[in-house]
Amino acid sequence: MAHLTSRVEYGIHCLLWLVGAGEQQPSSRDLAELQGISPSFLAKIFPRLEKAGIVAAVPGLRGGYRLARPAAQITVLDIVDAIEGDKPLFECQEIRTRCALFDDPPPRWASRGTCAIHATMQRAERAMRDALAAETLADLARALERKAPADFGASVERWLGERASSRRGSAR
Repeated sequence: MAHLTSRVEYGIHCLLWLVGAGEQQPSSRDLAELQGISPSFLAKIFPRLEKAGIVAAVPGLRGGYRLARPAAQITVLDIVDAIEGDKPLFECQEIRTRCALFDDPPPRWASRGTCAIHATMQRAERAMRDALAAETLADLARALERKAPADFGASVERWLGERASSRRGSAR
């Protein structure tokens, strides 16, 4: 897993909106406007989520996106890997073999076994991946629900419904 960018944060927020969207199937443009970000930015994220089987596109005038499977079956790690790719957190450059005191090739002891720094980074990455795999989109949605006012979900559904109605109206 590479450095986690803002794409992950916005992607997860969008998925949370889909959890609470009810029957609505918001477009990526709707989701971008709901969060005050560029639709083109979000348009780069959703194909990755779709390819990973996290969201499904719903075609047509009322189309948009919906979760492809229940939120309880989508881990934060699934989302991170879909958006950022399954890249290592740390890429060892074998610097340990480049000491100015070494001949070419360096002595065997210098490169024997796994580099201690690399081993530490691998353990850290495993721990991070395990933590992300232990949390689901449903867990995050429950945390948001506990924090938000009781009528917030209905407000979001209403806003998304108005957006969908305006899309239908402008197509006539």
